Amino acid sequence: MSIEIKAPTFPESVADGTIATWHKQPGEACSADELIVDIETDKVVLEVVAPEDGVIAEVLKGEGDTVLSDEVIAKFEAGAAGSAAPAAAEEAAAPAGDADKVGPAARKLIEENGLDASQITGTGKNGGITKEDVQNFIKNGAQAPAAAPAPAAAAAPAQAAAPVNVPAGERVEKRVPMTRLRATIAKRLVEAQQNAAMLTTYNEVNMKPVMELRKQYKDLFEKTHNGTRLGFMSFFVKAATEALKKFPAVNASIDGNDMVYHGYQDIGVAVSTDRGLMVPVLRDTDAMTLADVESTIADFGARGREGKLGMDDMQGGTFTITNGGVFGSLMSTPILNPPQTAILGMHKIQERPMAVNGQVEILPMMYLALSYDHRMIDGKEAVQFLVTIKNLLEDPARMLLEV
Repeated sequence: MSIEIKAPTFPESVADGTIATWHKQPGEACSADELIVDIETDKVVLEVVAPEDGVIAEVLKGEGDTVLSDEVIAKFEAGAAGSAAPAAAEEAAAPAGDADKVGPAARKLIEENGLDASQITGTGKNGGITKEDVQNFIKNGAQAPAAAPAPAAAAAPAQAAAPVNVPAGERVEKRVPMTRLRATIAKRLVEAQQNAAMLTTYNEVNMKPVMELRKQYKDLFEKTHNGTRLGFMSFFVKAATEALKKFPAVNASIDGNDMVYHGYQDIGVAVSTDRGLMVPVLRDTDAMTLADVESTIADFGARGREGKLGMDDMQGGTFTITNGGVFGSLMSTPILNPPQTAILGMHKIQERPMAVNGQVEILPMMYLALSYDHRMIDGKEAVQFLVTIKNLLEDPARMLLEV
């Protein structure tokens, strides 16, 4: 029975998508609900799975092609009877030529980089060469052309002509198209800088009280909340929530000539993934406990690494927190996440000598950065907002008492 494989139904905010990777090729056996193709949109990568056991009869949209919502991208033949024959035929035909073992994505990379498929070891089915095999070859096999068997007469002049101080195989370049997600991130960041009157104010916070509280209760917290670990992000989310309630303009957004004040706090938390930066949103953080925040962020991180964050996870948001400190950043200037009017940047905790009551103490300090849209937020509000977060973190009991 022939079945049409269609692209998913995209939300209204997403016009189209791009075929990212075909995980199954025509004639290759598929199991029901097995991943067959990834479709990349401006925000997330959507997965399309096999409707039943069977084989892909025909691919109508290749990798890199643009597809619309519910557009037919392939023909599928249900039934496992025909699935073994193509695989066996492919295996038998493999020795006839390396081209038969190269998938479309891998072939494209090979052609772009001028590589020889016969030098690449395939780890796919029946020894097939995958996109990852080519990427690993490019990364680790820079010496492969020099080590590959070549006519001695041809190799000698090349070696003689090369300067003796230039190692063979270096100065490798490769050109790859920007992913749809990366292109969208770049576009939005540039628009944020061009369209907003963006300023950044800085402060620093003594993290010792939070670190001592975490050290004292982290084991009990993890045991009480079914393995959820107590991190620093939950303290920042709760502190930001309290500060947003005191300074509504920081929790607002701009819509044309209108200023939209939100009566709730939906805080986006920037998550770094292989595909780029994603900002899933914690909903109604005022009603969330520290455990709720930590478990939700852990789930976001896991799904982000697996490419399983959905549209609903990232839409909306009234404020954003980004943590460059996990990568070692001591100070940075975060860029606004439109249409939001502010973003908080966390950084590395570093011990520094600080003057406390006329005495020098070594304290674990963190620089905080608040970038804000001056069209919506005055400098006084921005500074007071950041000082409020600082005060709450340096005295965590204030968050519990809401004072």
